[in-house]
Amino acid sequence: MEKIKEKIQQSFKNQGLMKTLNAQLDEVENGRVKITCAFSEALTQQHGFFHAGVAATIIDSACGYAALTLMPENTEVLTVEFKINFMKPAKTDKLIAVGKVLNSGKTLTICEGFVYDSKEEKLIAKMQATMIVIQY
Repeated sequence: MEKIKEKIQQSFKNQGLMKTLNAQLDEVENGRVKITCAFSEALTQQHGFFHAGVAATIIDSACGYAALTLMPENTEVLTVEFKINFMKPAKTDKLIAVGKVLNSGKTLTICEGFVYDSKEEKLIAKMQATMIVIQY
């Protein structure tokens, strides 16, 4: 698990968008990843809430990295599709995104993701995502 954690940490550092969002990789476990993003005026929509695109971006990455934790060493994953439901405005000082693997296959992995407020009490959004394994 240590080797895959290092791979994910390096991959996360290489993502320009995660740097732009000032997102943080908080937890990496087998089949589960947590990414957080602190509030910034630069990440808001017209009403002052986090923009939905920020929530979608960090939960997509959390799901992808959760899938990657269960993959062989010489592979990567890419998102094939996702559906996201937003349940309430993201009015919080931090978004917490948790991606979890539901089923890991040889080609496709199905994940679910949750975006919470800073206290992990309010569910802001829920995602279902499909990841594809890429050999390199």
